[in-house]
Amino acid sequence: MKDNDDAAARPAGRTAGRWRGWGGVAAMAAACGLTAALTLVPLSRSDLGSSEVSGAGSALPAKADTCKDPEASLPPSAADGPSIDAIKTRGKLIVGVDQNSYRWGYRDPANGRLEGFDIDLARAIAEDILGSRDAVVFRAIPTNQRIAALENGTVDLVVRTMTINCSRIKQVAFSTAYFQAGQQVLAPEGSTVKGYDSSLKGKRVCSAEGSTAYEALERKSFGAVFQDAHDGKPEDEDILTVPNQLDCLVRLQMGEVDAVVTDNALAAGQAAQDPAVELKGEPFTTEYYGVAAKLGNDDLVRRVNQVLVDYRKGPWKKAYDTWLSSVLPGITGPPAPKYRTN
Repeated sequence: MKDNDDAAARPAGRTAGRWRGWGGVAAMAAACGLTAALTLVPLSRSDLGSSEVSGAGSALPAKADTCKDPEASLPPSAADGPSIDAIKTRGKLIVGVDQNSYRWGYRDPANGRLEGFDIDLARAIAEDILGSRDAVVFRAIPTNQRIAALENGTVDLVVRTMTINCSRIKQVAFSTAYFQAGQQVLAPEGSTVKGYDSSLKGKRVCSAEGSTAYEALERKSFGAVFQDAHDGKPEDEDILTVPNQLDCLVRLQMGEVDAVVTDNALAAGQAAQDPAVELKGEPFTTEYYGVAAKLGNDDLVRRVNQVLVDYRKGPWKKAYDTWLSSVLPGITGPPAPKYRTN
């Protein structure tokens, strides 16, 4: 199943916009096709409707009115449990990932291999549980299906630049934080957009459905147009709110939107590929990425946290130097873990 529409297939009238000198992104999009890569196990609608789960346990949802430190996770443990046992019986760890976020999770057009910072972490978890970095099945999951894929047991884990927050910890269980990011604005180099401020007034701003960027625009849009107005016309389509974040960059390149709001960690990779776009202003939030699991799969969360204990001691820096140091320089290490005390 396609994760999102192939921009190249749009009507000519809509593609008449400018492509702003796409280089690496266009090549990557051609290889990825902005669809589920053939060597991934694609996520289908039937998958999302499945009731199959990979182990079960007692859910520990956090009440919104008492959520003060959503990054606090379960203490680490290498012990097995029902979720780990199910994975070992299957012989594969199933992980929901991105396939078109440069430097995080993307298919390299040169060699066809799925690579990136999140991919390295997913392989490290598979190696710890199953003894092999290759004992993993990657499922390409759009931003707006990450939680559904976990709730329905389509995947064991999501490793996909997923921000931990008070709303989400009521729906999924997170590991400790493995990366710090923040929301920022991406726009063409000569744009009058200056950042997340009044310069957005009247501008068409794109964000991914189910993302913290969209939530930020809901809270304060500065007069930006960020929601699609559907009036039942056949030509209606989602332009401003899209399934996958990279779709926003495609729309920016085509002149369909004026700016994008997304994590600066993702936007930095996109700006590095295309000299015609740039980050505007400063990050206006502080957010932490975590590995997500189904609520109640406590043994799996604890095991991931144990993997992260060791990962922070060396492999994290190696992955950062390989994938992110050139686009996000100056980061000295991962966030310190926080653990729940009750």
